[in-house]
Amino acid sequence: MGVDKQETNFRFTDSVLIVPMVAVLLIWTVFWLELQFRINWNDYGIYPRTLSGLRGVVLSPFLHSSVEHLYNNSIPLVILLGTLMYFYRSIAFKLLFWGLMLTGLVTWLIGRPAFHIGASGLIYLLASFIFFKGIFTKHYRLVAVSLVVSFIYGSMLWYIFPVEEGISWEGHLGGFLVGLFAALFLKVRVPAVPKYAWEREDYNEEEDEFLKHFDEEGNFIEKLPEEEEPQVRITYTYRKNRREPGNDVD
Repeated sequence: MGVDKQETNFRFTDSVLIVPMVAVLLIWTVFWLELQFRINWNDYGIYPRTLSGLRGVVLSPFLHSSVEHLYNNSIPLVILLGTLMYFYRSIAFKLLFWGLMLTGLVTWLIGRPAFHIGASGLIYLLASFIFFKGIFTKHYRLVAVSLVVSFIYGSMLWYIFPVEEGISWEGHLGGFLVGLFAALFLKVRVPAVPKYAWEREDYNEEEDEFLKHFDEEGNFIEKLPEEEEPQVRITYTYRKNRREPGNDVD
């Protein structure tokens, strides 16, 4: 499943904060410029199956139709990008570049004839990748992250289907599928799961100090024979009083 188990650790780095903050700052700056100069750049979004619509593959994640649209995308973008940079920083930028390109192309191929804008495709890409990659690695920490993501964003799954007008379910579906395939094929390094003594190949149960406290029937032996305390033998030696009468000194 594209998992390379090596000795490495999850570490908090500057990119965990910088990348999400820069991404949110960019999309808010673009929206602010539209309001400031009273222009509308929605025409630069993805318009399916047209040559000019291909520019939206790169530009559409930065474009949003309203403050509500922008706000709804900002919080999950910060959380999921931060999670990606913390747990999968070795392949994070590769995923972001190719994931955005492929998500945009899928939207361009299957989308309705309308302008598709917003960072929601990226959000579905990240949520899908983090969830499936954690499950595929079988590493207990990454599986836990997958469960947290599914708990917080599991309801988003409905929006990969055409359940509501005005929402680009095609972009959501594209991000979800690209995230799934990226989780299958992108190789990541995760810490090797520590093994208990009895899981090692050279384990010998006869030398296990803990198992020695059980007999053949599984009964617990509080003290092993060699651990029994030795009996203490006290020997008293009596000495005669050598003082003779008349020699006592008071």
